[in-house]
Amino acid sequence: QVQLVESGGGLVQAGGSLRLSCAASGSIFSINAMGWYRQTTGKQRELVATITSSGSTNYADSVKGRFTISRDNAKNTVYLQMNSLKPEDTAVYYCNADLKVVTSPYYAMDYWGKGTLVTVST
Repeated sequence: QVQLVESGGGLVQAGGSLRLSCAASGSIFSINAMGWYRQTTGKQRELVATITSSGSTNYADSVKGRFTISRDNAKNTVYLQMNSLKPEDTAVYYCNADLKVVTSPYYAMDYWGKGTLVTVST
């Protein structure tokens, strides 16, 4: 019923910038929050940044001051502006949405995109 599609990943040199986008579509009743997580081979998936529909944000300490999360509620889209990228930011970035579908508008569930690869070279 719900699809999350990420875009904007790629190869960038250290110190550069990338902007990730994620659009949610389908039979969505409401979205409580959206966010970005990342995972490197052999590591657990970790939170990067989240944002609620009201605009409250949360960031991992490692990206504070460098990354900015934003959203367009009307488009069910979340963005991640990544500046001053470091090699350690290299990972697959996954979009997440905590939302309710129209067939079950009583509680929210998590949905995930398939991920987009970000590679930061030295």
